[in-house]
Amino acid sequence: MTTIRQFTCDDLFRFNNVNLDPLTETYGLPFYMQYMAHWPEYFQIAESPSGDIMGYIMGKAEGNGDNWHGHVTALTVAPEYRRLGLAAKLMSNLEEISEKKRCFFVDLFVRVSNKVAVDMYNKLGYSVYRRVIEYYSGDVDEDAFDMRKALSRDVEKKSVVPLGHPVRPEELD
Repeated sequence: MTTIRQFTCDDLFRFNNVNLDPLTETYGLPFYMQYMAHWPEYFQIAESPSGDIMGYIMGKAEGNGDNWHGHVTALTVAPEYRRLGLAAKLMSNLEEISEKKRCFFVDLFVRVSNKVAVDMYNKLGYSVYRRVIEYYSGDVDEDAFDMRKALSRDVEKKSVVPLGHPVRPEELD
């Protein structure tokens, strides 16, 4: 049976099988440590019965006023554990934590070209709020979709009304 638990420092030395996916953003150790220190409840790992890391989610709560929200910084599942509903379970857990923190919505950024992920997020109730031009840098810079899902506190669903024009990364709030 899969165990979902809080990410620990030891996991930093065991999660390369998941982190080496080309669509997974990777960060330096201090970045992961910051999330473990500030938002430990948002940093969860899925572990197989044999102890293999199957996937993880890393997020936080941020913003002010009506912009108080949960944010998915990274979500990834190892290729051999995909299509088992693991990403949906990790997302559901993050949404529950955000509900408890009285957030208005959950947001995330995803590569426009990552159709599989965009489709999955759509199935989970997320919609494109805005397009962010050249959000991802690389050999060829790539746009991102800022996708959002309203939570129960946003009764009128104001947080997910699509912005009618694209923005640049420096314009993000």
